[in-house]
Amino acid sequence: MATGHTDPQRRERILAATLDLIADEGVAGVSHRKIATRAEVPLGSMTYHFTGIDELLREAFTRFADHIVAVFERHLGRAGSPEQAREAVTDLIHTLSEGPRRDLVLTQELYTLAARRPAYRELTRAWMRRSRHLLEQHFDADTTRQLDALIEGLTLHRALDTAPHDRALTRRAVDRITTTAALPEPAPAQAARGDAT
Repeated sequence: MATGHTDPQRRERILAATLDLIADEGVAGVSHRKIATRAEVPLGSMTYHFTGIDELLREAFTRFADHIVAVFERHLGRAGSPEQAREAVTDLIHTLSEGPRRDLVLTQELYTLAARRPAYRELTRAWMRRSRHLLEQHFDADTTRQLDALIEGLTLHRALDTAPHDRALTRRAVDRITTTAALPEPAPAQAARGDAT
């Protein structure tokens, strides 16, 4: 019987087929048999390469996270100034939201899995740490946390909206978070009460 030693690409095909199946049917639709069929490998090779579905899902989603982090790196890695970094973040949001629908679905499937099963939360935390590390090369830690959430939120909103907002609005949102100008202090409560009398 053929093993992975005679087909070095078999493991890669299994992981790619797993992500394709998740994108089409969700995590709930995953089974060894369906993946083996998509990957065009013998069913027995599934347990040769992976101890079970959990190991397969963790590795497949890790590969997917690597892919998204690489997109972050391509955009943020060439920024040499705060202004260029803001432009890179704007580009990143539009690249992710206008990119393959498969990536959007896989991201949401991973988040849903992590929300339901604590064992997968470390995978999403590791992904967030990596994306924030790239952002922290250009922005302080607090700004980075807000910016990371903005990237994910605007990406999702633009991808799902029938009339997504334009680049100018994205850039204004990025500027608001990353510009260090102080906001005006609210009026003291006592003065506000005095004005009301």
